[in-house]
Amino acid sequence: MNFHIMTLFPEMVLGGLCTSIIGRAQERGCIAVNAVNIRDYTADRHRKVDDYTYGGGAGMLMQAQPVYDCWKAVDEEIKGRRGDDVSARVVYVTPQGEVFNQKKAVELSKEEDLIFLCGHYEGIDERVLEEVVTDYISIGDYVLTGGELAAMVIIDAVARLVPGVLNNDESAQSESHASGLLEYPQYSRPEIWHGKRVPEVLLSGHHANIEKWRLEQSLERTRRRRPDMYGEYMRVGEKR
Repeated sequence: MNFHIMTLFPEMVLGGLCTSIIGRAQERGCIAVNAVNIRDYTADRHRKVDDYTYGGGAGMLMQAQPVYDCWKAVDEEIKGRRGDDVSARVVYVTPQGEVFNQKKAVELSKEEDLIFLCGHYEGIDERVLEEVVTDYISIGDYVLTGGELAAMVIIDAVARLVPGVLNNDESAQSESHASGLLEYPQYSRPEIWHGKRVPEVLLSGHHANIEKWRLEQSLERTRRRRPDMYGEYMRVGEKR
């Protein structure tokens, strides 16, 4: 899977996505991360990409032309590599988008290419958003100084669902949100730490009892910490 990030700060996203699991996945060829500097596509000799907004107001706005030309270059590269005429989805990370969740991560992980557009200042000229953006996605109801951190969060969540990225593909299926519940508690050695013992059922070797215990713990943890998720899980269960 290929991630293309249109940004004013390519070093920021590459620094955050070239280490740990995501970095190793790139080395193995499971995924590719390409950061494209929007400034490289401005027609301004001073590499300026922003200007004042029509109608007044505080702050500057990213202009349409450099964003569009940057997208066009990425789009043409993808089409040339794939040998088709289908444009990849373009995700604009913005607090005005739908809130990102695990279901959306699974959906996006099925794409061969994803383009991310990172805004700055007061945002991006609406006209270019209408031209190129297919998905408006937010990582929460708050505002950041730019879209890079949000794009990195989404890419991390999506990339780990790509086959081969995680050493154990089952882990992605058993974690919080994958099943609609929060993950059960987990324990490692030693058996006793600070006077607290590992639950006996986990030492029993009885797999059916362990799975039953884990489900019970997931249900209780979700009920206490995320009653909204618990209610939705129970409603869906009633329909099955």
